[in-house]
Amino acid sequence: MATWGALKRAYTWTAGHTPWSAWAWRNTAFSVAAIPPALPVATGFLLLTVAAPGRTAWPLLLCLALSPLLTRLQRSRFRVLLGLDVPPVVHAHPWRTGRGLAERLRSEATRRQYLYHLVVSPLSALGAASLVLTWAGGLACASAYGWVWLLPSDGELPDFGWTRAYDLLTACGILALLAAPWMAAALTRLDALAAASLLGPNRARELERRVEDLAESRAGVLDAADIERRRIERDLHDGAQQRLVSLAMNLGIARATLTGLPPEAKAVIDEAHREAKEAIEELSNLVRGLHPAVLEDRGLDAALSGIAARAPLPVELTVDLAERPGPTVEAVAYFVVSEALANVAKHARARRCSVTVARVPGRRGDLLRVVVTDDGVGGADPAGGTGLTGLRKRVGSVDGTILINSPQGGPTVVTVELPCGL
Repeated sequence: MATWGALKRAYTWTAGHTPWSAWAWRNTAFSVAAIPPALPVATGFLLLTVAAPGRTAWPLLLCLALSPLLTRLQRSRFRVLLGLDVPPVVHAHPWRTGRGLAERLRSEATRRQYLYHLVVSPLSALGAASLVLTWAGGLACASAYGWVWLLPSDGELPDFGWTRAYDLLTACGILALLAAPWMAAALTRLDALAAASLLGPNRARELERRVEDLAESRAGVLDAADIERRRIERDLHDGAQQRLVSLAMNLGIARATLTGLPPEAKAVIDEAHREAKEAIEELSNLVRGLHPAVLEDRGLDAALSGIAARAPLPVELTVDLAERPGPTVEAVAYFVVSEALANVAKHARARRCSVTVARVPGRRGDLLRVVVTDDGVGGADPAGGTGLTGLRKRVGSVDGTILINSPQGGPTVVTVELPCGL
């Protein structure tokens, strides 16, 4: 069965690449279609060298003026005959305006189009002419015996002095017919590669532009998410949390003033008061986890001081910020320190910890460097589920970097650098 499948695939491939196949004629038609767009350039160079030797600039300027039309013709040739869409170059201003015309004259894409029309297009036309000669010569030589049979044999055919001359012509013709499709395919492939590089937008610059757009979009999403967290924090703090505080106060007043109630009612009030205080504490932690108000009001130093004070182990905090970074970076730094201290308390078995935050110069602007060091057992592994994976994702969301140095036996040093421009 495997042999039969291989034979079937070989037969299908051979049938699809014969001189009379659609593949061969499609590539041939595409290559031959390169000749008409090259005629204006050929005519211009002919006038340049023969007809107008004293006015050499005008034919060349004429060819350059026809470049937009030739570019459209070439794109249409690729789209209709090859099914290949060469995207146009997008400019900021229309060509009818002076600014748009100047933009196109200075554009690197325009120079690449000129290169295609003045160099690649004439070469493609020469290749197409050679392809036509290969097809015609191959067909003429392969049918040599037919010419012998059709034409009178009274000396009109050349006498090669060798009885196998027509066999040689026939063999050469058959070889030419077999080689012509592959020649057409090679010309098509080279022309397509040149068009993709010269007629379309610059791929490297297009990728750079897309990366910049994605970076701006991501920065906008991060800012929007940070603003939304702040809104939710304010709504919870000013709404639900205040209502719970009011409820707890009323329950406390009721417990203190209503002394004549039955023991069962007092127990219910006591339980409700305790539940209200626990709900207030849980909501406060939730609000603090969304976006602490102290971070927005007083900055990173005050917010990190609160984290250090609540930590279950001694934390030495050093913050050296002459200028506040962006709000998104502040939020990321705050949560990085919070998660790092939580990991230390949960996994490191450390006795003390130090946190250093400073603004340092970088290659592309200032960086906010956060260093968290503990004297624990070390051996922190991001793959071990210790929360370091979450740190990497949070730092990577703002194009920051994180370095974790945690040998067995400690100490563990987590160094995070965040761009201050966000």
